[in-house]
Amino acid sequence: MTSALSESLELSDGRHLDVYVSGPEGATPLVLHHGTPGSRVTSRTIERSAHAHGLRVVTMSRPGYGASTRRRGRRVIDVVADTAEVLAWLGVERCVTSGASGGGPHALACAARLPGVAGCLVVAGVAPYDAADLNWLDAMGQDNLDEFAAALDGEDALRRYLGALENDFRHITATEIVDNMSSVLPDVDRAALTGEFADDVARGFREALLTGVDGWLDDDLAFVHSWGFDVAEVITPTMIWQGGLDLMVPYAHGRWLAAALPHAMAHLVDGEGHLSIAQGAIDAMLDELVAVL
Repeated sequence: MTSALSESLELSDGRHLDVYVSGPEGATPLVLHHGTPGSRVTSRTIERSAHAHGLRVVTMSRPGYGASTRRRGRRVIDVVADTAEVLAWLGVERCVTSGASGGGPHALACAARLPGVAGCLVVAGVAPYDAADLNWLDAMGQDNLDEFAAALDGEDALRRYLGALENDFRHITATEIVDNMSSVLPDVDRAALTGEFADDVARGFREALLTGVDGWLDDDLAFVHSWGFDVAEVITPTMIWQGGLDLMVPYAHGRWLAAALPHAMAHLVDGEGHLSIAQGAIDAMLDELVAVL
């Protein structure tokens, strides 16, 4: 039987976490970690593909996004404890996990430290800021350069920067995404932002900023500080997909992760961007992920 459930889950420390679950009951969960900014709202294309692969989709809005309680000063590694509570609530011990963009580090954290993770998929995922031999900002579009310059200046500077964007993203429509993000979207990503997919992206942004920019701010600060774990700890089979035209998370990030992860299967794809890569290859990505089960 296939079902869908939205829940505000109370965690052991009293915080609440927005959770969405859909798909075949009793199936292996695919824990999806959203991008930055983002929320538990996921692409219907990804959701349908996951169900067709016999996976149960589990997504959550990270602290500070949607109605999830903020956890100020959180690090990337902190996602592990929250994910463990969600899986315990579902009564499962084994899963696969995936993260796109800013969700990539969070998926890797779970692969490193959460027992029962059988496989990990990272799509256009961010590399550590302190990664050796990586110019972290190189080849990013101007909006990202400005955003992370503010993050490196500290919380006050970043809050001012994101505060100027808050109203636009809280009310954004599918047709407004390209104009609002023009400096970080190559032509291949602009072409992907149409129809149902563009609607889903816009809906995810709107839910992300329901209560403000805290989640976005805390993500950015977490990315430019220690993640709290070393990617060399990830011994789980991990698939890395990265587009050569990506202006949000540049190609060099994917190349670095592919080299740094002990058991990486790398797909470094010329001609794809940040968003287009999953739209065209999600079935192949999940074929590879479920194979580890």
